[in-house]
Amino acid sequence: MIEDVKIIVSNDVIKRMTALPAAVQTKALEFMLKFQTDPRSPGINYETIQGAKDKNFRSVRVDQNYRGIIFRAPKDNVFIWLHIDQHDDAYSWATRRTMSVNPVNGALTLTNVGFVESTVQRTAAPRASQPEPCYGACSDRDLMALGVPEAMLPAVRTIRSEGDLDAMQDELPVEAYEGLFLLLAGDALSGILASRETRVDRPIDTEDFATAAERDESRSRFYVVEGENDLQEILSAPLEQWRVFLHPTQRRLATRSLNGPSRILGGAGTGKTVLAMHRAKHLASSLIGAEGSSGRKLLFTTFTTNLALDIEDGLRSICSPEQLKRIEVINLDALVFRLLKAQRYEHEIAFDYEARCAPIWDAVMVDFDSALGVSREFVREEFEQVVLARGLETRDAYREAPRRGRGVILSRKKRDALWELFENYRLQLSAKGLKEPDDAYRDACAILAKEAEPRYAHALIDETQDFGPQALRLIRALVAPGANDLMFVGDGHQRIYAKNKASMSSCGIDIRGRARKLYLNYRTTEEIRRAAVSLLEGIEIDDLDGGSDEITRYKSLMHGPAPERIQGASMEAIRDGVLEFIRQCLRENADNTIGVMAPTIKLRDQLAKQIRESGLKVATVNHRERLSRKDARIFAMTLHRAKGLEFDAVAIVVNRELDESLRKLVYVGMTRAKRMARMYTGLT
Repeated sequence: MIEDVKIIVSNDVIKRMTALPAAVQTKALEFMLKFQTDPRSPGINYETIQGAKDKNFRSVRVDQNYRGIIFRAPKDNVFIWLHIDQHDDAYSWATRRTMSVNPVNGALTLTNVGFVESTVQRTAAPRASQPEPCYGACSDRDLMALGVPEAMLPAVRTIRSEGDLDAMQDELPVEAYEGLFLLLAGDALSGILASRETRVDRPIDTEDFATAAERDESRSRFYVVEGENDLQEILSAPLEQWRVFLHPTQRRLATRSLNGPSRILGGAGTGKTVLAMHRAKHLASSLIGAEGSSGRKLLFTTFTTNLALDIEDGLRSICSPEQLKRIEVINLDALVFRLLKAQRYEHEIAFDYEARCAPIWDAVMVDFDSALGVSREFVREEFEQVVLARGLETRDAYREAPRRGRGVILSRKKRDALWELFENYRLQLSAKGLKEPDDAYRDACAILAKEAEPRYAHALIDETQDFGPQALRLIRALVAPGANDLMFVGDGHQRIYAKNKASMSSCGIDIRGRARKLYLNYRTTEEIRRAAVSLLEGIEIDDLDGGSDEITRYKSLMHGPAPERIQGASMEAIRDGVLEFIRQCLRENADNTIGVMAPTIKLRDQLAKQIRESGLKVATVNHRERLSRKDARIFAMTLHRAKGLEFDAVAIVVNRELDESLRKLVYVGMTRAKRMARMYTGLT
């Protein structure tokens, strides 16, 4: 590459490359590699485009039928490859568009001025009893601060409803669409800009395309080529967009320096894990170059082994070998097991409560006195939510412990009676060489407190909502307080391990001033998102730090068919319906992936057997198995195992009525679907 030349590729080109015929892909890649070497080479024949709105657009020949559209900045050596298509379609595309720099937020913007003109023309005639324009109170500068291109302002001024905004979505930068939606939802402009950390006070040179290309807003849709092999690596392999293009807010959160722990909330599909992976890459790079950081690592942890394996695969696709050496991906249970084993810990951690602990608990509860006026279920919850969660070890500590949210006042006498049960249970566990995970986590914290140096330089925590208080305290102990120490990402709507509810601040983790939220769903259609959210109506959701969270401001970027919900069907009808759904998905696209989900292993295996018997190939995804290593398009799994995955279509079968915990579980399953979903409940 020539040093004084900046080459940029739009996300449109990268997406379209995979859809081109193989021969055209090869020729396009050959052209781009030549273009990358020297875009000013006499061998590249730039042709002017008759009727183009932007006089800096040029076409280049890819082969006899295909043309690329290039923007060359008038004042510097910036070349932007914007589009590729068949000859006439490429020229038609180019005549309707212009490139510019947003004069307020400084972003590169590509505007379909043909769309703007037709929209203004179509809405010019007044209609009877039409609502007022949605953004009449906003100045042009306000709208451009949100990311609206200057040339798009006349079209945005015609918006009178959320439906009008949705119809304009494809023509707006993603941050502009999000900002306009949040204004409609009632957010203040100042609050939106503050949460994004958008700068609108700096002078912007609207002819400096090189600087504009480096801004976070631009990099959500334009990729700046940085090295000799960079472009070939991106264009020659199938590419998930998240590897390269991040929403401006995601990019800032992934790369900014923070003076303490941070928390990122976001509904399913909003890119929380993607953000955390890019954050890991950024911090790993800083460790490689930092003085005195030789051998230091960052921890990337999550709740289950499955998710850790999936994250590991994702990191391999974006990180260099050197960066990967600085990142340890492990689920927290495995980390605690390893830590305690190295200390010759004398107890086995009873991760499987039902198999290891429940019989001992039941034996102890033989002495339960019903005259205490509480149920057996209440006693177990008291042990989990008060004794284990707070790490209580003595009768006196239990007597004094706050029990906020437990719903029943317990006298000192009743607490003493319950403590006898709790103490006996722990003694019986210990006699068999067992400890409950929360107590083992507490022991691990005690070990870490004696160590001279913290184990990790930084930690990233995915699926935070599923970690309990002892887990959060352990994470705090693994990393010394300081700059960029901890980043937590999660979503209370997806908490499927109910006993693990915790408040970060009560566990020594102060996120004040460093809490952010993601609003745009990149995975699921709006129709599926709304159906999934409806499952959670009436359920109070927390923000992982003692406050409440809401889901009304989330929005999906895609639309599709409404998901189907079928109630009260027989197992035979469900079998036929699931098979018909699968075949329909594969008819639409043979490469579609389909997830078939159930709440239990037994029902999952029954469904998988029926699919196999029909002649279709299905892979059963178990605990600790990587989906990426399964040679199939149809995958059967439990709803718990579905967490963190995504499929083109999802079929869910539930063999009982939806209580609160199952509603959350089905919400997780349904939001794995990108385009189609069907759910069967209340089987007959």
